Amino acid sequence: MIITIGSDHAGFELKDKLKHYLSEKLTTLLVEDVGAFSADSVDYPDYAHEVADQVHLKLCTYGILICGSANGVAIAANKHKGIRAAVCWNVEVAKLARLHNDANIICIPARFVDEQTAFDMAHTFITTLFEGGRHARRVEKIDCV
Repeated sequence: MIITIGSDHAGFELKDKLKHYLSEKLTTLLVEDVGAFSADSVDYPDYAHEVADQVHLKLCTYGILICGSANGVAIAANKHKGIRAAVCWNVEVAKLARLHNDANIICIPARFVDEQTAFDMAHTFITTLFEGGRHARRVEKIDCV
């Protein structure tokens, strides 16, 4: 399984820690890091679009985006057809994003969650399968023409 991860400067430190955590915890996982590669100020849409493109083109299974509030990266990523980027702040929300919404990108607010919560959310997101059923009908209605 391949996961593409990206962040802006506010999420850089958490991104690096999360990348290493996932590689150690899920040994069959390959984590592709598209940046940012320092805490120098950057524009979050650049990384959100890169992760969304890779998810859309099926170059990876899921994406992870991290910025200060997670809102900016989610807004940018959700402009892409077929992308369902969910802002998550706890494990239950991350689980429901996969179970009920078939989210394919988790957006983590670096300034509002602690490191362990981010690790637990990402792990839960990656390992939770879409429930389907009545939720599939709803997910099919998300994309606009």
